Amino acid sequence: MRTKIEVERLSKMYRSSEHVVVALKDVSFKVYDGEFLCIVGPSGCGKSTLMQIIAGLEAPTSGKVLVDGREVRGPGPDRCLIFQESTLFPWRTLLQNVEYGLEMRGVPPNKRRRIAMKYIELVGLKGFENSYPHQLSGGMKKRGEIARALAVGPEVLLMDEPFGNLDAQTRKLMQNELLRIWEGDKRTVVFVTHSVSEAVYLADRILIMTARPGRIKGVVKVDIPRPRDDGSPGFLRIRESVLKLLEEEVAKAFGELAPHRKR
Repeated sequence: MRTKIEVERLSKMYRSSEHVVVALKDVSFKVYDGEFLCIVGPSGCGKSTLMQIIAGLEAPTSGKVLVDGREVRGPGPDRCLIFQESTLFPWRTLLQNVEYGLEMRGVPPNKRRRIAMKYIELVGLKGFENSYPHQLSGGMKKRGEIARALAVGPEVLLMDEPFGNLDAQTRKLMQNELLRIWEGDKRTVVFVTHSVSEAVYLADRILIMTARPGRIKGVVKVDIPRPRDDGSPGFLRIRESVLKLLEEEVAKAFGELAPHRKR
């Protein structure tokens, strides 16, 4: 398989006048073209920092990220990052939000409207194009953000806990919606989540990170066909494998805090 993203010995350190925090240390991995890769790890292990570096929104302290063999030195049209919190502009309609990236690139009004409507329909929001974000449910807002990201044609879709604020039923619907869209064009997806079950449901491979400083602890291949049954023996086997690796790191992260709680 062709390599789409290559992360090479990536480290990120934050300095202040009093403290030095090492968020990531010597992180290396590959993401293949058309792959759905999920990343899990304990809170504070640098998952979001890693995503922002791949997106080009932050610079690493050392190491590098390559996309199609070219080093990432800033944001680019080949990558789009979707956050957990809604980033739709409240003063724009859904259609105007989805058109925004195309507008910034100078796409003529008629063409950008046609492209925006294509993706609004793709995510199942046709009929809501003139609605404002406050008139949409959480799941509908997230669909709108996916439509906005897809409209500009990124080759890599980066998603940082995008469904974390949704209720369980809406979250499951959005997982299926995302898989439907991904299976349509096999765009490369890197997806951060705290839910091991969500990772097993979505991913081709799951990357497990250590407690801070974030390193790669292991990679688990999800070798069961889609659609996946979260109660099947294969699903539960993979889930337990990931949980075993992850629980060791959660215990380490918890242990770092323990001395501060002793009185």
